[in-house]
Amino acid sequence: MSDDVASALTVAKLKALCILNDLPTSGKKSDLVERLLESGLTNDEVGLPSEASSIEPKKSVLEPEEDEVVLSMEDEDTLTPEVEPEKAEVKQPEPEEDVLEAEIMDAEIMVEEAPVITEKKVVASAKTAVQPATLLDIVKRPQVAAALLTLIILGAGGYYYINSQLEPFTADQLRYGDEMNYTVKDGTFLATDEFIQLVLDQLETDEEICKLSLLFEGDGQLSITEGGTDQLYAEGSTDRLGAVIANGGMGGQWLAVESINSNTLDSFTVKRHLTDPIFNGCSSTFIRADGSAQIETKQYTELREQTTLSTQADWEVDLPDPIGRYRGTTVSYGVGGLLGGLDTLAPGLAMMLQPIEVGDLLGNDLIDTGATGSNNGWEWRVIGIDEFSGNPAWKVIATHQDIRTYCLGSATMELWIEEGNPWAAKQKVDVVISSSQTSQQDCSATTQLLNDLVLPEGDLELHHVFERTSIERGQKQLDLARSYSSRPQANQLQVDDDELTSWGANDLHMPDNSDMRTHTFEQAIQCFDYFQGEASGATNALDDNGYIWRATTEALEQGSEWNMSWVAADESAGWVSFNLTGTPGDAACEFHQKGVYDDSVAFNREAIPSTLNLSQMEQRLADTTLYGQLTGNDLFFTTDGAYHQDVQTGYLVVVPGGELNSILSSLASDADGAVSVDIARSWDGNDGWSNQLNLLADANEGRLLGWSLIQQPQGA
Repeated sequence: MSDDVASALTVAKLKALCILNDLPTSGKKSDLVERLLESGLTNDEVGLPSEASSIEPKKSVLEPEEDEVVLSMEDEDTLTPEVEPEKAEVKQPEPEEDVLEAEIMDAEIMVEEAPVITEKKVVASAKTAVQPATLLDIVKRPQVAAALLTLIILGAGGYYYINSQLEPFTADQLRYGDEMNYTVKDGTFLATDEFIQLVLDQLETDEEICKLSLLFEGDGQLSITEGGTDQLYAEGSTDRLGAVIANGGMGGQWLAVESINSNTLDSFTVKRHLTDPIFNGCSSTFIRADGSAQIETKQYTELREQTTLSTQADWEVDLPDPIGRYRGTTVSYGVGGLLGGLDTLAPGLAMMLQPIEVGDLLGNDLIDTGATGSNNGWEWRVIGIDEFSGNPAWKVIATHQDIRTYCLGSATMELWIEEGNPWAAKQKVDVVISSSQTSQQDCSATTQLLNDLVLPEGDLELHHVFERTSIERGQKQLDLARSYSSRPQANQLQVDDDELTSWGANDLHMPDNSDMRTHTFEQAIQCFDYFQGEASGATNALDDNGYIWRATTEALEQGSEWNMSWVAADESAGWVSFNLTGTPGDAACEFHQKGVYDDSVAFNREAIPSTLNLSQMEQRLADTTLYGQLTGNDLFFTTDGAYHQDVQTGYLVVVPGGELNSILSSLASDADGAVSVDIARSWDGNDGWSNQLNLLADANEGRLLGWSLIQQPQGA
């Protein structure tokens, strides 16, 4: 309608009429009038001249100009919510219950007093014989006055009562500058047997721990970084303001969204059970240590493709001896995350580790009772309305289907979702991963076999509750699915096929030809010609189509140290360690030790993929234009592109074989293996900390997979 014909009712009256008729209350005065007319109200009811006359009716002398009593507690300056509630579903009261009802029957409002208030849908019809002329006529009815009095006595007020009814909505979008504080409650982590290595891997301890449990509580903060203009130096404009620069696994710099989750766990208890040497089992008694822990996780999501570029975790644990104090940094590039291979097998599992982004789980689906869906490996269902922090919230149950399908255990989340919060306001997590036969009773033979192959022996449990304490919203929504001018092109970073070497069919080892180390693999392998007596098993295997599947080398003051693991065509396998002090020969090849592997090692030359050679991988990783994060005093390479002292370099060949080969063939079209390059460094710093640095890269794609730094006080 046009604004030149104005309603005689105030904005507050019009909004109250909208509330009574289950209509949105946003917009200008003309918007409210038009909305009410479209719902069926007459011109008289909304304060307009009758359709038959253009003359504005005179105001009644009885009608006050100011200080009117209205149902809405909003005035004309009240801000209305950006998200408008939709019409609520009509619910009929139980016949035996005494309820307070408000009905319009021939323009009459009937009210019965009762302690329970049930909202019914009030719709004014143009066909009603008699209609109230103004809102004042409604308010002056004794029944309405009684209803208002009842609400006031209850301490709610009409405005709160009407708006406390939670309407369906869609997940709110993240914005740069969003920040939510929360508590961590009832946190428990349990690991037994081989699962303990997820916790203790690379941590030096002499204790034979067979069961480890953690109890933790504390505070957390989840935020979206609002990057400044300094992050857009390669852009021609500030259109992507808020994004930050991040490194990717293939090298180069990208624009990304930085999400930071930090936890301060003031209550952190470790209980460890040791192996009983007498009974050859796990002791029922435990050793307890109380301390604190901190962890901060940064995740970088590339703008255009919305893929995870990297995840970085900075952590510190402070416990009494013999565990002591540890701190470190773990960085992964688009693979595995904090849960390693478990997260790779079951994508989306890492969503449990922090308050979940509602949009990641529910997408743009309408959140309403009975709504269902699936995303990121999770199946979810909206149970209904529950209460959180004194306000209504939607309760959602989510179950991870991959964990159940592969018979790995169970993973469930209970979520409380509130409007205007892009994260779950409350999140209860329960995870049980087990290799026991009990968990596989209802599984097929194939899934049982997969369980046996991918899961370590033992159990893994995680339980905790997150609860929001406060939230602050930013202004600008994230620039996801948007391109940008400085985005690297695929051909700038990817490895060309002609750079790869197909060596698996015939060669003894991964090609090397490095000029960054004293000796190459081509030189070191010659020493086996001089180990006929000391390592006859290895030399015979290599002479009969065997190959080196794992090898490491480290520089010495004179020469280099080597450890090579071999596998024969019959899948017998072992290892040989030796030094090379000069040109390969009897004098320069110094044999140290040898051994055999009790477990079978797969032999499969056909599955070894084409790779870059070691020299190419080293040059790629030392290139500061690709991986500047790997160069520095406390990192792998010097500014001159050379290795730091005490650096160990190696490679690992992983191929399917035996039962693993058959099941992989049934699950995937190709069952190729993989070749990885690893670099490690250990040293004592001038700051009193001992350092252990490790790196892993994919030799087939030239991709950096991740690196980690673990520190502990010297002498600990």
